[in-house]
Amino acid sequence: MTRQLILGTAGHIDHGKTALVRALTGVDTDRLPEEKQRGITIDIGFAHLEVADVQFGIVDVPGHERFIKNMLAGAAGVDLAMLVVAADDSIMPQTREHLAILEMLQIPAGLVVLTKCDLVDDDWLDLVADDVRSLVRGTFLESAPIIRTSSSTGRGIEELKLALGQIASDADGSGSKKHAAGQFRLPVDRSFVLGGLGTVVTGTVWSGTVSAGDEIEWLPVGRKVRLRGLQSHGRAVESVTAGQRAALNLIGVHHTEIMRGHELACSGLLRASRRITAHVRVLKESPLALRHRARLRVHLGTQEVLAGVRLVNGTSLEPGESGIVQLISSQPFVSRGRQPLIIRAESPLITLGGGIVVQCAADRLSRRDGAASERVGDLLSDDGLKRADAVAYFLGTRDWSAIDLACELDVDLPDAESLIAQLRADRRLIDLSAAARRTTFLHVDRCKAMEERILATLRRLHTHAPIEPSVPRQRIAQAMRYVDAEHLTGLLTRLIKSGKIVGGETGVALRDHAGRLTAAQEAARDQIVQRYERDAFMPPDPGELAMQYGLSGPEVRQLLSLCVHQGELVHVSATIYLHRTWHVQLHQRVGAALAGSDGLTMAEIRDLLETSRKYALPMCEYLDRVGVTKRQGDLRVAGPAMQSSATIEADQTSTAQSE
Repeated sequence: MTRQLILGTAGHIDHGKTALVRALTGVDTDRLPEEKQRGITIDIGFAHLEVADVQFGIVDVPGHERFIKNMLAGAAGVDLAMLVVAADDSIMPQTREHLAILEMLQIPAGLVVLTKCDLVDDDWLDLVADDVRSLVRGTFLESAPIIRTSSSTGRGIEELKLALGQIASDADGSGSKKHAAGQFRLPVDRSFVLGGLGTVVTGTVWSGTVSAGDEIEWLPVGRKVRLRGLQSHGRAVESVTAGQRAALNLIGVHHTEIMRGHELACSGLLRASRRITAHVRVLKESPLALRHRARLRVHLGTQEVLAGVRLVNGTSLEPGESGIVQLISSQPFVSRGRQPLIIRAESPLITLGGGIVVQCAADRLSRRDGAASERVGDLLSDDGLKRADAVAYFLGTRDWSAIDLACELDVDLPDAESLIAQLRADRRLIDLSAAARRTTFLHVDRCKAMEERILATLRRLHTHAPIEPSVPRQRIAQAMRYVDAEHLTGLLTRLIKSGKIVGGETGVALRDHAGRLTAAQEAARDQIVQRYERDAFMPPDPGELAMQYGLSGPEVRQLLSLCVHQGELVHVSATIYLHRTWHVQLHQRVGAALAGSDGLTMAEIRDLLETSRKYALPMCEYLDRVGVTKRQGDLRVAGPAMQSSATIEADQTSTAQSE
């Protein structure tokens, strides 16, 4: 079965990379007019080579230091690398820099090619080979073959093809970052327009398969786009798969909108975020340390993003050191967990180091939060369950699912679902879905911390308003604005079930809390209840009560709330309360009157209650609201709750008599 692999070149400028690709394939990868004029490679070029059962898509990268960002865009998608060294020049600065980049990009295998061997004698060639062997010691190329070639004479070209076939066979795809069975992903490296077709983008398929007519997601824009057609190596095809170079003809996208650094993928596979967390290592050879709050050029896939850096610990990473950093940018990063990245100084343009993404959509990590700083190290664990535990902790109260966990861990969806099941079985993940409209997960440590905050909030609110028997849920939500309604509902439900708090749909309280009244407040409460009982359907205004009993406005409101909680009063409208006896009378009088009529006017209800329009109007609106009546033009007729209202009235009358 034919396998698809991407082969990338690397090496210093003018070391013969493009000539080598031309000797291998017959294709000149320098396509730009300025490349022809200047005789140097500026942007990435592409060719195709078949060796035995392997189809190589070749990415030829520029070697000049000014075009490192283009080299990085091409190198990000390769499976195997050819480090090219000119025999007449030997090792040069970009030889070292490109090798370091290949290492940090985690390229699994490759070989070294000595070019221009016709220009030097064999003794010099041996010295260059020894220098190269010393250079690659300790890298992925340490045991790689060194092939001696000449593009002008053809020396070593067939030997190189055989070596490439052997390396591809030895690698067997096991070290590749690409997975044909996974979901489709393609980082865009070119965008242009073709007459009669419209927008075409090219790139290397990193994973999965896509076919003409499929709908995919365009990131970081977040739009769905459809494929009109596909090409691979200049031929129209029905589908492309991991390891292939591909050209995609998109419907409904202008070629100026989509650009290098954007990605096309199956929906949900990737995340776009302006903040990522990464584990980075500064090169030993770096002339600069990585400073807290420095500005960097971050290379991720085919994109280059200018970002600020926040070290989670300390103020700098010296050459050779590694650590956790957060990278923040106004331009979204598009990534997946464990994806390699390269960091370069903003100025001068030098490569500082590289690393991997450990959070592809991160919240701000406080340098003062020691627990979080310590836990972030678990994101680097080789233990999948331990990493999943840490990811779930940092996802916090976000709306997340197994798809998000799969993205952060870089695993397939079934594996993510299995990890969630294991975390739940180990009681490390709490499912708050019983009180929510969607699946709502929360890490057990987050859950405990937030429950403690809710209890502390209740204690504070009880202290502020000791008279109130409970705290409205809305007030708790206002005090904890950073928690969404569904998580908060689930947490309150858990606390009620555990017996730590009591309450219902309207309000909650600590288990040991009771409305505490002073002697004066107790006397005022009794007098207020008596006043409401005496005044029937013309109840007093709360402001009037405050003046009469020498209380503040908040105190009166708290006493009225307590009376409602204790069943003495019923809250009818903003400022109108009824004594429970008159609340029963309200239902009974209106119900009896409606039973013998086709409807009642406002004036008739006013006279029925022996009150004024000031009170009759809000009482009618209250009856409409609870369904006892229903407004039809100028009349009130029996509402859907009229029958159940009679039962409530009887219960309230019975309760009042027993008391």
